[in-house]
Amino acid sequence: MGLFTLDEARSELTRLRPVLDEIVTLRADMVELSAALAVPGERSPLGGLPERKAVEARLNELMTEIQETGAELKGVAPLLVDFPADLDGLAVYLCWLEGETDINWYHRKDLGFGARRRLS
Repeated sequence: MGLFTLDEARSELTRLRPVLDEIVTLRADMVELSAALAVPGERSPLGGLPERKAVEARLNELMTEIQETGAELKGVAPLLVDFPADLDGLAVYLCWLEGETDINWYHRKDLGFGARRRLS
């Protein structure tokens, strides 16, 4: 996969919004179903083991859909999506974190999230 320009990354993020929103919902369902299954006799209104397996399968599909765009899903709780890019000759990730409305941050590929800087 190639590199993203900032405009391309923002466009891809917009296209991925429904996928990301579904991941957030399924992530919560997975936690609830797993918690109920961990306690003998406990039931979730969401179902049991078959429903948990279905949620897990759907999450895997959605995560694959993100990866197929060339973006990299770096975290699920919270969601963290990095878009490989070149910023003035420097290999970076344009970085989006769940709760942010746009891509306004980047970090060098070799330094990771802790080195996030605001785009100018």
